[in-house]
Amino acid sequence: MTSNDPRDLDGQRLQQAMQTLGRDPALRARMIALLRESEGQIVCEGSVRDEVVGPIIDALHLDTDEYEKVLADGTRFQFLYRTKIARDFLLSESEHPTHVWEPQTTKLLLELGRDLQGDVLVGGAYFGDQAVLVARQLAGRDLKVHCFEPNPQQAQMLQRNIDLNHLYNVVVNVAGLWSRSGERMRLDGFDSFANMVTAQDGSGFDTISMDDYAQLQGRRIGLIQLDIEGAELAALQGAQQVLARDKPSVVFELHRTYVDWSNGLRATPLCRLLLDLGYTVYAVRDINSHREMPDQPVELVPLDSVYLDGPPHGFNMLAVPDAARVQGSAFRMVEGVSPKLLPHKAPHLHHPVGGF
Repeated sequence: MTSNDPRDLDGQRLQQAMQTLGRDPALRARMIALLRESEGQIVCEGSVRDEVVGPIIDALHLDTDEYEKVLADGTRFQFLYRTKIARDFLLSESEHPTHVWEPQTTKLLLELGRDLQGDVLVGGAYFGDQAVLVARQLAGRDLKVHCFEPNPQQAQMLQRNIDLNHLYNVVVNVAGLWSRSGERMRLDGFDSFANMVTAQDGSGFDTISMDDYAQLQGRRIGLIQLDIEGAELAALQGAQQVLARDKPSVVFELHRTYVDWSNGLRATPLCRLLLDLGYTVYAVRDINSHREMPDQPVELVPLDSVYLDGPPHGFNMLAVPDAARVQGSAFRMVEGVSPKLLPHKAPHLHHPVGGF
């Protein structure tokens, strides 16, 4: 029997009502446009996007809802509405934005791709939000982008975006990067938040080490990008030969959920591994969202000068074999600040130099 209590204490009726509204694409689009316009008018303690607008838009959608957006340079992306990546891309201020996710990391990858002498390995390629842009940049050169995405649905979406953009220099591997090849793993968690755990029943996917993969492909590696929810250390442990021989630049996520940095970043096994190989390591300042930052250089924080206080959080890091690679005008060195760019937090810690 349906309750007539208008308070809807458990929220189920509201959730069902929102999903019903969201089944009409035209109505859904109008509601999203209204919510986008309202962001600048709402005041709250935290992030308006995360605390107010985002949850309402999330309630309009199912995990199977698909969208397509075209970037300013003509790159086409189709994507499932599943996480904040899809939501914030959908809420982009411009109809044809310049990127999909994490503007400064995207800039960083494209800058590093300018003078590559080897292929690109992307662990956690998702639907291609950054890998597709790197592949477009490398089109016409004798270089490949090797993507690893163990989520079969996102790997399928990645392949679709590769085909949509007529890219022939991308290899999609429905596999996980690990310290050893031939392990059987599965994903534990939802979509982009899932991490790799041992599969006890034979289900899941196989792992491969970067050393084994590079040898099988017969390719040198110029750039590695890893966003694999805590498996970054294991992946780099399986890339010792590649790191020592090819000296690729490495962009990787470091998250407090998986890494204990209570003794500083330098003491973490991830950073220690790269430092011992002669790399220079920086934190990359970026916003964990979609935001146009066209005139901002990529801000890098030296390893021993990173502000780390706050709730458990993560951010991207950059390791380069030669610090001279990041001395140009595309980069800015800053000290004593957080890598997390947060518009609603203290400007001296969480805003880029010069402001948003």
